[in-house]
Formats: sequence, C-alpha cells, structure tokens
Amino acid sequence: MTGDTSDKPFIALSIAVLTVSDTRTLADDRSGDVLTTRIAEAGHRLTARAIVADDIEAIRQTVTGWVETGAADVIITTGGTGFTGRDVTPEALEPLFSKRMDGFSQVFHRISFDKIGTSTIQSRATAGLIGTVFVFCLPGSPGACKDGWDGILKDQLDYRHRPCNFVEIMPRLDEHLRRKG
Repeated sequence: MTGDTSDKPFIALSIAVLTVSDTRTLADDRSGDVLTTRIAEAGHRLTARAIVADDIEAIRQTVTGWVETGAADVIITTGGTGFTGRDVTPEALEPLFSKRMDGFSQVFHRISFDKIGTSTIQSRATAGLIGTVFVFCLPGSPGACKDGWDGILKDQLDYRHRPCNFVEIMPRLDEHLRRKG
C-alpha cells in the first residue's frame, strides 16, 4: 500500500490555475476555487490564476507565458475538455507536450467512473510536460476538480508520497537538454 512517510520533508510547489470558460468570472469560478483551496490546504503556493475564453490561442498564450517565465512548477487547467464545439483545451495544449501522461487520463476516468458511471467518457482529461512544467487538464466541474486533486494530484505533488511522486523527478526533467549541451 502507498502513503506518506515522515522521513522526508514537504516541498511546496508553485502551482498556477487556468479556468477555460466563455462564461465564468473569478466571482463565480467554483472549479478554480476548488483547486486553489486544495492547493493552499496542501501547503503549495498559488503563483498565478486566470480565466480565458475557450480559444486555442488564448489558452496557449497563457500557459506558454507561465512556462516561459517560470511562474509555475505545475499548471492545472479546468474546463474545455468536453466534446462541444467550444471545448478546445486538449487541442490547445497536447501539441505542446514534450511528453504525454496517458496514465493521468486513465486513472482520472477510473476515479470518475466510480462516481458518475459511463458519463466519464464525455471528458478528455489529459496531462503532459511542457518543458519541465507538469500540465494537467481537468474538466470544468467542481466535482471533477475534486476527483482530480483528491484522487491523483494531492499525492503525486507531495514529495513524501511513496512509492514515488512527481516532485522527486522534477530535478531530472531536463536531463535530455543538459546532455546535449
């Protein structure tokens, strides 16, 4: 069984949250609120938060801006992962991934299936690396954000989590770039 161990220190990460929506504002962004609350409760730092329209270029511009400025170790998006004509978050970000994280989607769907059954197939939750930044794309509902954080991200973004976690491999994410230099 996996779990935390007290022989390792907690390492706070810098995390940015992007809500993708044509209709939400900071005043009514419940999904963004779920994520920012959980980020703070876990002891991490919220370094940026924004809302952009369901537009490929707007999504890319915000995320790549955060990556290029080093604003975050992790970016979590919420919204735009469905099948309607306006849902374009995967189309915006997956082409930027240097490495895809197929397991994230699979585990997210397993967790989601236990709660909403076959309706989970209406989500295109995805994740990957852009440079050395982990990017996780969650659906736009507060429940999906709770499932993604509580069921996956909380542990994987905690250095104390065993048997392994994302934090312990972060210093090695750019090995291929350093080898070439």
